[in-house]
Amino acid sequence: MRIGILGGGQLGRMMALAGYPLGIRCTVLDPVAESCAAQVCSHIRSEFDDFQALYQLTQVSDVVTYEFENVPVESAQWLAERVAVFPPPRALEVSQDRLTEKTFLRDLGIPTPLFAAVEEQYQFENALREIGRPAVLKTRRFGYDGKGQAVIRTEADASRAWEKLGGRPLILEEFVPFDRELSLIAVRGRDGQVVAYPLVENEHRDGILHRSIAPAGDTAEELGERAAEYAARVLGELDYVGVLAIEWFQEGSRLLANEMAPRVHNSGHWTLEGAHTSQFENHLRAVCGLPLGSCEPVGWSAMFNVIGNMLPVAEVLRNPHAHLHNYGKTPRPGRKVGHITLRASDAEELYEKLPEWSLAFHRPPLGEE
Repeated sequence: MRIGILGGGQLGRMMALAGYPLGIRCTVLDPVAESCAAQVCSHIRSEFDDFQALYQLTQVSDVVTYEFENVPVESAQWLAERVAVFPPPRALEVSQDRLTEKTFLRDLGIPTPLFAAVEEQYQFENALREIGRPAVLKTRRFGYDGKGQAVIRTEADASRAWEKLGGRPLILEEFVPFDRELSLIAVRGRDGQVVAYPLVENEHRDGILHRSIAPAGDTAEELGERAAEYAARVLGELDYVGVLAIEWFQEGSRLLANEMAPRVHNSGHWTLEGAHTSQFENHLRAVCGLPLGSCEPVGWSAMFNVIGNMLPVAEVLRNPHAHLHNYGKTPRPGRKVGHITLRASDAEELYEKLPEWSLAFHRPPLGEE
């Protein structure tokens, strides 16, 4: 089986690596010469709207998927007329625009924070009166890792936020005083089978995921069942195939959908060592029409992102429970260059070791050491 992947970052890299044991060979299309996925699979270097390159990809692919959600929808639709494309292009349309995404989720009966569309300053002022402060002003497209958004607590914040982000399509959202940030990763096969990994607890620093704990702790089982049921609604409505991630805010007993990603996800990296079948293998199984693997966890896991600069291998592996994934990227401030997964036999052991692990694997941002 041959899979084409739009995007050549670490997610594409880990998909390609997951394919080798199954006899699946991947080709990535990416404009970057030093694409880290190209270190482990074939690479077509081109822009995502280069139809000659897209045609070349169809010639070496039985199915095409993508590793990030900002692929041009037109390119995905053009490909879908010539080769199977999963997840379907409609999933890209929904997830690329925060307003479309929130409206889609709300219409499926999935709780979200209050939100309002903003394009002109008067709409911004009206939305602030309606939603109140604190609130978060976000660009509707292309924001990730905390970029393209501003928290508004005061009138001065509102002025600064509009000065920074105004003049393009925006969305104003209620600021949720959440107890925890959670995520759920679900998979749907070509035959409609749906499986889900346990709910994961996430900690962000400076807008970037720092650490994930799997499974999430207290009340996670009941919340996980609810999150999985919500995810199943999305998967069914989109006739989805592949891995889908939905990020949540937990506020007391409430779950509020923050955003969805139609792809494998950073908060699912723990599955490489911490689940019977990784999210990457299950995504490939799904898009290839193969039976899905078990999402059951193997013990309890903590996943730490390595940001900016890779840690010395020997230092990481001094911990006998550590599994290091180096993405082969050039160091750069704010860049995800790898991750570390650690496993424990039970929740008590995991939470006992978390402070030690967090200290051992946390480094100041690149340039501040």
